[in-house]
Amino acid sequence: MTAVVPPETPSVPRAVVPSAPGRGVGPLLRAWRQRRRVSQLELALRADSSARHISFVETGRSRPSEEMVLRLAEHLDVPVRDRNALLLAAGYAPHYPETPLDDPALGALREGVERLIGCYEPYPALVVDATYHVVAANRGVAVLLDGVPEHLLQPPLNTMRLTLHPEGLAPRIRNLPEWRGHLLDQMRRQIALSRSEPLRALYDEVAAYPAPEPAPDAVAEPPSPAPHFALPMRIEHEGQILSFVSSISTFNTPMDVTVAELAVETLLPADPATVKALQELLS
Repeated sequence: MTAVVPPETPSVPRAVVPSAPGRGVGPLLRAWRQRRRVSQLELALRADSSARHISFVETGRSRPSEEMVLRLAEHLDVPVRDRNALLLAAGYAPHYPETPLDDPALGALREGVERLIGCYEPYPALVVDATYHVVAANRGVAVLLDGVPEHLLQPPLNTMRLTLHPEGLAPRIRNLPEWRGHLLDQMRRQIALSRSEPLRALYDEVAAYPAPEPAPDAVAEPPSPAPHFALPMRIEHEGQILSFVSSISTFNTPMDVTVAELAVETLLPADPATVKALQELLS
């Protein structure tokens, strides 16, 4: 396994703290409501409140309780990290901790995800954080990274850089235009939902990578005998074309910022030839 642990975040006591001047909770809640395309009346009905009260909160005429902030954030599907930001803007302490991955409190989580991705072998599986840094990976991933330059393998590993960099996996991906478009679209959707500046910076970086020319001796991709149920990533490895579809899972009802931002990605074989090749490679 490979592991990259985020820096420790100091805990904040649960006490009332002053909100940032000019950055009250009202405008932030309004922005999240508009982002989710929910009317004040619809949000009020969901949160057992009134449209008048929601309006007063958004305009700053009424200060919501801590419980109300959390309730509105829940019904607007606000990410856990941003729920803390809403609480701070309302004058309350953060509700959700951000526990370092190497903290003993997350020992069961680390053991669980490592066991999980190990069970997927020989299929590649890895765990990433909110900006696609690799937290853990199994041997199937190591097989795909064979031949990638050392400077791209220095921690923290980043799956978007590894995939789209001209010296990374990109030259070996036979359907790179489609796969690159899929990854960039995925990042744009996440940025629109989270407004994450680190994710925006990563997107700007990888979107600017030039598309590499195929290697002169690249193996030609045979036509697909049947339509795929999902867009596959077709990648060349040791003279063979391996075909994968990606599946991503997250933790249900997370109560910690670190856990909320983890995702388990598995690359499942899209054809019998890939199944056989992986079994032989890791036998």
